Order: sequence, then C-alpha cells, then structure tokens
Amino acid sequence: MTTSTIHHLLNQMTVKEKIAQLLQLAGPFYKGSNQQGQITGPMADMPITKDHILNSGSVLGVSGAAEVISIQQKHLEENRLGIPLLFMADIVHGYKTIFPVPLAIGCSWDLDLAKQSAEIAAKEAAVSGVHVSFAPMVDLVRDPRWGRVMESTGEDPYLNSLFGQAFVKGFQKEDLTRDFESVASCVKHFAAYGAAEGGRDYNTVDISERQLRESYLPAYKAALDAGCEMVMTAFNTVDGIPATGNKELMRDLLRDEWGFDGVLISDWGAVKEMIPHGVAEDEKEAAKKAILAGLDIEMMTACYAQHLEELVEQGEVDLKLLDEAVIRILTLKEKLDLFNHPYRGASIEAEKEIVGHADHRKISRELAAKSTVLLQNQNQTLPLDQNQKIALIGPFADSFDLLGPWAGVGVKEEAVTLEKALKDHLSEDNLIRSQGCSIEKITQSQLDEALHAASEADVVVLAVGESSSMSGEANSRTNIQLPQAQLELIEAVAKTGKPVVTILFNGRPLDLHGVVEHSDALLEAWFPGSEGGNAIADLLYGKINPSAKLSMSFPYNVGQVPVYYNHFNTGRPKGAPDAQEHYVSDYMDSPNAPLFPFGFGLSYTQFAYDQFELSAEELTLDAEIKASIRVMNTGSYSGDEIVQLYIRDISGEIVRPMKELKDFVRISLEPGESKTVHFSIKEEQLRYHHKDLSFSSDAGKFEVFVGTNSQENHSQFFTLTKKGGQKL
Repeated sequence: MTTSTIHHLLNQMTVKEKIAQLLQLAGPFYKGSNQQGQITGPMADMPITKDHILNSGSVLGVSGAAEVISIQQKHLEENRLGIPLLFMADIVHGYKTIFPVPLAIGCSWDLDLAKQSAEIAAKEAAVSGVHVSFAPMVDLVRDPRWGRVMESTGEDPYLNSLFGQAFVKGFQKEDLTRDFESVASCVKHFAAYGAAEGGRDYNTVDISERQLRESYLPAYKAALDAGCEMVMTAFNTVDGIPATGNKELMRDLLRDEWGFDGVLISDWGAVKEMIPHGVAEDEKEAAKKAILAGLDIEMMTACYAQHLEELVEQGEVDLKLLDEAVIRILTLKEKLDLFNHPYRGASIEAEKEIVGHADHRKISRELAAKSTVLLQNQNQTLPLDQNQKIALIGPFADSFDLLGPWAGVGVKEEAVTLEKALKDHLSEDNLIRSQGCSIEKITQSQLDEALHAASEADVVVLAVGESSSMSGEANSRTNIQLPQAQLELIEAVAKTGKPVVTILFNGRPLDLHGVVEHSDALLEAWFPGSEGGNAIADLLYGKINPSAKLSMSFPYNVGQVPVYYNHFNTGRPKGAPDAQEHYVSDYMDSPNAPLFPFGFGLSYTQFAYDQFELSAEELTLDAEIKASIRVMNTGSYSGDEIVQLYIRDISGEIVRPMKELKDFVRISLEPGESKTVHFSIKEEQLRYHHKDLSFSSDAGKFEVFVGTNSQENHSQFFTLTKKGGQKL
C-alpha cells in the first residue's frame, strides 16, 4: 500500500471509523480474547459500543500467537474495510527471556549487549504477535525515590542517548516491512517524566525550558534519530500543562521543530486525566486539547470516541487534524506490512521454539554479569574459593523474585535462583542455607538459625534487597533503605566476625547505611533477570571479573536527593580555597557527595592511570585535541576497565555543570599489561543551550577529566579559540 492507496482508504472511511482508529483498548474488549492483558492503570467504566470495538485501531497488552491470531481474525471478519489491528505491549527488558532491568543495563555501559537484548526481546515478542513495544524509556532520572528509575538507564543525558539509540536499533533492526522478527519501538515518556517533584509518580514537573532541552530532551531526540516509530506522552505537566494536551511540547517542538511524523500515543488514561489536572472541564475539552496538541492514539479512555465527532461537526476541530492522525496510524500499519500480513510474524509453532530459547538466556546471563556493580571489596574478600564453606543467608537466597517490574510474560519460577547456581559451584557440604528473615519481617528463630549457619561457615553470603513490588510504576518511597528486618539481620551476622559478602537485589539506588559498614564485599545485582543466579555465581567465584559502573549515583542518605554528578557549582562552594569555614553550601549532618558516584565500580584487579596528555592547549573550530592516558592493570586478575572522559566549561554565558560525560572506552587488560587510551575532543562537544536557547559553544577555558569514575580522575586545561569570540 502506497501513500496514494492509504489516502484512498482514508476517503472510504466515515468520521466514526476514523475516530475509532484513534482508540486503543485492552484485550478483554475483543472477541477471541482469553486473557485480561497487562493492566497498568485504572479500569474505569468506558462507554464503548460494539462499533467502537469493531473499528478500533489498536490493542493494548495482549500477546501470545494464538491469542493475537484469534483476535485479529475475528476483527477482520467484521471490520468493514478490513483494516487490521495493531498489537502493542510493554516489552521493557525482555519478553519471556528477561534481561536485567534497564537501570542495570545502563551500568554495563555495553551498547552492543543492550542492542542484543532488545533484538531478542523483539524476536520473542514478534513471534508471539506483538507489533509495537512501549520501550525504550529514556527519562533522565535523578531521584531514587521515584519507583520508575529502574526503567531508565540513569542520570546522564549522553549515556541515556546512546542506550536509547541502541535499544531502538535492536527492536526495529533495518526494515520493519520485511523483518518480521522486529517490532516498532515507542520511546517514552515525553517529556521529563523522571523529574517528578518529590520522586512521587505522576507528580508535577516544573523545570526551565533550557534545563529541559539541556538534560531531559536529548535522549528522546536520539531515539527518534535512530528511527523510533512512536512516542508516548508523559503523565506529568510540563510548564504547567499536562504533556498529553501540551501543544507547545507535542505539536510545536516534537512535530514541527524536530520533524517527527510518527504516531503519538497517550499513556494509560492520560487524556481523561487532564480533568483532575485542572486544564479540562470535561472529557470533551480534554479530547479537543489532545487532538490540537497532535495526539494520535488515546489509550484506555474514550474522550475521542465520545466527543471528537461533535467537535469536528461544530468546527472546533479541523477534520484535517483527524485525517492526519489516521494517516499516521495507517502508515505505521503499512510499515509493519499488516495489510498484506495481518498476522505478521505470529506463529504458534515457531513461538514454542523461539520464546525463551537457551541461546537467549545465555545473553541474559552475560548481560546480568556485566550489569552487576562491585561497590566494595575489602581485604579482597572476593572472588570466593570453592573450598570455602559458605553460609547463604537472606530473603533472596532462594528467591525467584529476580525479574523485577515490567517483566513481560517472564515466569519467576523459571529464573535461576542464587542457591541453585551456587550448588553448581560447591559441594553439598560447603553450602549452608538459612533464610534469616523475609523481606520485611524477622523472627528470633530465623535470626538464631542464621547466626548458627554463619558460625559454621568460612564466609557469609547475604542476599538482601527490595521485592519487585517496591519499585516500578506507582511505587515511590521516601525511605530508600533496606527494610528494618534485613538491617537487623545484616548487623547481627556481621557481629559473628565472619567475612560478609552482601548481594543487593533492588530497582533503585539505596541509602546503604546499615549495609556498607557491615559488609566486607558488596555487589549491586539489581533485578538481574532470568539468569540472575548464574551470573552472580560467575562473579562470586571469579569466572567473570566485575566491570560495571554506576549509571546513577547512590546517595549518602535520602536527605541529599536529588544528588547527581553533573550538578552546578554555587557561589559559595564547599572546599573552595577562599571559602569561609561555615558560610558555604553544605549540610551540617551529611557530606555533599554521594556515597557512590556516577561512573563508580570496582574490579577484582586494580587499574592505575598515568601519563595523561593533551595534544594541544588550544582548540580551534576546524581542529581537534587528542587526549591520551595510559592505563595499567596492576593487579593479579585480567579485567575490563571503562575509561571515562568528562569536560567542564569554566566560564559560560550561563552556569555550566561541574562535569559532563563526553566519551568512554572499554579496554581489556591482562595482569601487568598497559594500554594508552585515546579520545578526540572537538568543538561540537562543547556546545550547550544558551539563554536564548541557541545551541552553541563559548570561546574560553575548559577542563578535561579522564579517569575511572566521575570523581577519581586526572585533569588538564585547554582553551577554545574562535575568531572574534563569536558563538558557533
């Protein structure tokens, strides 16, 4: 079907049929459905008629080849023009084979593996009938109280942009029309959903346009530049207007300025939610504001279905806007080749073979190991020796709750537990198992049993953390410490004097007081996915050397939040040479710095940095500066190091961050081996949004940092020179 044939089809449609294409409903509304689908919002009573359903454009949260084929078949039998349905679902970090949560994947700094994870998720989803994945989520996150930080890749706009592109390219591959093992991707949540006040889900966002463009928009733009077919609106307000009805954000910026002509979809119920937001008196006004803002698909409310026809008839909405929305939806269906292949890649037989394939789980295992961050390793407690007797204690010792939120159709019971994995490394006599406590409760008998197990062992492995229901959508928390029961267990076990290795399973950075001081070694495993237990065992016994680096800072305590590495300086910075003792920007009861900063992560070996050099002290517009540094493996294990480059603009037209990540390189070194790492610094890396929102650089002095994380690095200065000092 060509553009002309799409317009021909459009001309055959009634206004009611056009409006129905803009309606997305969950599976239970359709004939042939045997499942409830993914319910991610309130199931309000919806005044939906049979005609609405027969002419609707897309289905939410349904998957499984038999289910999709059944619904599509019955739909095509009754739809007057034979327009197929689009099937969309949240395939966030895996379909059946579950990978680590995205925040963990961000800690891998491995774009190739991230892309592979999306390719596998797409392959499994596509054969199960899914056409569109509501991913990637590229919301920049700075507040770990927000439960959905687990769905982002972190606090840095550059790193988020790279991961966003990798996920899009993995989901969509080269050609959606011919490649039925791919799905269309939908970047979310546009825009700045991660900046919700107080870290409280669905809450207000109030930031300047310059900060929006500087920090929050780049990753969305990067995903669209990679070919992302869809955008999902955010629940929050932007500049006092809910995103779903925000014409300046959606039509003026997204469509006109950026040139996005793909499908724009609301999040669950977000059109009707403009009423409680206070910008629409009723559903009719909400529908009007959404269509004027450029919204194509309304998810799980019926404001369009009930009121758009009347708005068109009354001249309040131009029919052209409705036609444009329908054309965008039909065009996506054409790109997916649904008019020729309405069942696309869905195959009951192939689904049995492909979904959850062992090769897919191997990639999940590799990515889980590369996403686990070694935060502490005193006295080289890790790696463990197979001859050591291990006491495995804690609520996650044999827990299947390793998949985390948004785990597709993954089955918890199919995850590899830590206990099962350790049994493959140890003899039965060298593994002692004790629960110690549940997630939030502890009994004296549990504690006594745990202390006895610890006394019998050479090393204690504590498996602790949050349940998956403690993070994710609508799961914001003000207390981001481990539950008190687990803190009591950790303190008591540490008093036995046995070396303690603590493994954390969680979906957000935590306040680790009560954990760090009682742990000799500390591994941040996040929710590691289907092969989590095996990946952690590989790390514990040194089959794999940890290499992950944090993509989101861990606060010293929750009172610092938001705390992030690329912050602005103040006029009275703590530690300045001429600062007074008291009247500086600091806390009376806490350091300013996070407990573990962005980019931090240890290895079983050690890396030394020296011979940092810049090829020139002056950078001109048509040249580049080469930065080089030697990195040596001074330890006794082979290992990977992620070498990071940051730049600070010393004096800008407006205040600039203390550091900004601009590049990174992963290197592998054998013991005693060294390599010189080279970076290129160009003028375009120094650009930012000025007061008038122009994107340019300033002539002047810059500091470049290269090192192992955002705090530990070598630095030198260079100057950017321009003719007449003009901006570019």
